[in-house]
Amino acid sequence: MLGRLIPLVRKELQLAFRDPQSRRLLVLPVVLQLALFPFAATLEVKNATLALLNEDSGADARELAQRLAVTPAFPNVVQVRSHAELVRAIDEQRALVALDIPPDFSRAFAAGRGARVLGIVDGRRSNSGQIALAYAQSVIQGYGEERSTAAGRPPTSRIIVRNWFNANLEYRWFMLPVLVAVITTLGSLIVTALSIAREREQGTFDQLLVSPLTPGLIMIGKTVPALIIAFGQATLIAAAAVLVYRVPFQGSWLLLYLSMGFYALALAGFGLFISSLCETQQQAFLGVFTFMVPAIMLSGFIAPVENMPFLFRCLSDIDPLTHFIVIVKGIFLKGFDFGLVWPHLWPLWLISAATLTSAYLMFRRRIA
Repeated sequence: MLGRLIPLVRKELQLAFRDPQSRRLLVLPVVLQLALFPFAATLEVKNATLALLNEDSGADARELAQRLAVTPAFPNVVQVRSHAELVRAIDEQRALVALDIPPDFSRAFAAGRGARVLGIVDGRRSNSGQIALAYAQSVIQGYGEERSTAAGRPPTSRIIVRNWFNANLEYRWFMLPVLVAVITTLGSLIVTALSIAREREQGTFDQLLVSPLTPGLIMIGKTVPALIIAFGQATLIAAAAVLVYRVPFQGSWLLLYLSMGFYALALAGFGLFISSLCETQQQAFLGVFTFMVPAIMLSGFIAPVENMPFLFRCLSDIDPLTHFIVIVKGIFLKGFDFGLVWPHLWPLWLISAATLTSAYLMFRRRIA
């Protein structure tokens, strides 16, 4: 059986790497996403513009304005002279956040009363605006505590945040482990989805059926090259994350590859199912992207799964990307052992069994 299977696997690998276009399709997405995602796909707020209206000429107001002006998050501070101009700065998107220091700010500090500052955030960029406002709040709170201590008054209560597993909140530490899952998704789906459709389009499907290979062996022969390519792409990204971007790897490589194997099998099942349905490679490409966009949206990569409606949360449970993202981030950053991986590993096993079985039944039905 192995002697009949190896030529089919070799043929699939040769087809995948034979022409320059196929090689570019497998290599360029990895290189481009490695270069772009760690820097472009980030929720960090840098180089934001702050509009500042200081209506108080007191020393405390001037000191606070100077501290806001030297905050790294706000290299651009627009000084405005009226509330109407402050509002226009937000309306015209010249500023992400606007602060209004009222006329009694310094007097309130001197009297020991609570001093208030009005903050306005551009709701059209809500996530970035809220993060930028939090930077401004930390500066204001720090100054208030410093003044209270200098005046001999007890400082107000303060929440001290300690970030586990990523102390400095380096966003590329979150992004690059997820990229291992996303690229593995693309590689496994494209190779398997194009396999049977390519045979039909090139007129070699009937020759494959009359070969001494059973339908089950044909499915295995189409799956193994996808696993090899997915493992190669994921290894390249994981190595670049650790060696180039210095993302810490706290867990076990063996456990990562075991999880990756189940994940790639689940994706191969989806890809073979798509390929069994399609007559041409163009249809298979459309099928891949029809699957990928909802899979990424439901995985929790873009938005938390907990925020989704109940039906979408149920669909997320059968999305293999949902489980593998938790696994790969946990192994990279938290050092997950087998006990922590298992609650997400057995769903991958069930999904892979279901998708491969469905693909096999669809393949048998199409050749009957």
